[in-house]
Amino acid sequence: MKPDLETFKTEIESYLRTQEFAVFHGYPRLSEPSNMVHWDSEEYPDFKQFLKLPRQLDVRLIVFHHRKLSPDFIDQALEQLEVLDLPDDEYVEFGRRLRELRVFEGFTSAVELSFEYQGRIYFYTQRAEWYEELLDIAGEVDDYAVPEDASLDDFDDELDDEMGPYFSKN
Repeated sequence: MKPDLETFKTEIESYLRTQEFAVFHGYPRLSEPSNMVHWDSEEYPDFKQFLKLPRQLDVRLIVFHHRKLSPDFIDQALEQLEVLDLPDDEYVEFGRRLRELRVFEGFTSAVELSFEYQGRIYFYTQRAEWYEELLDIAGEVDDYAVPEDASLDDFDDELDDEMGPYFSKN
């Protein structure tokens, strides 16, 4: 996948218009508590193939979301590092990796298409490789933020507040 999904995003928007879908530009829906079904976009990366399904089901409303990497995202991650009790080598390594990813600030990091059908939400998602790396780093940092004797469920709200909805809680 290219470093920036901007061209891909533009292609999707154009295709949605030509296919006369009603497009709702929404927030990410992955955190919605519902029955979710995820398209295998690694094995089947063609978004047009995904969009054949709602047409066949007479669903015309597509939720389209895309996000760009904001400077605040990496700033918050670096601030999170400051408050954690990390070994010096881990602190330096996480900080270095995060600062390297600053070159992607302003780039489109993820694109999400979804539609609802019979109480289920069907998703198509593409993420830039560098964004996957950023999420991996966030997951590693999150591991240090949670005491070993606590469950991640205890910290979900706190992590959401600090890191926003894009940091993984894996």
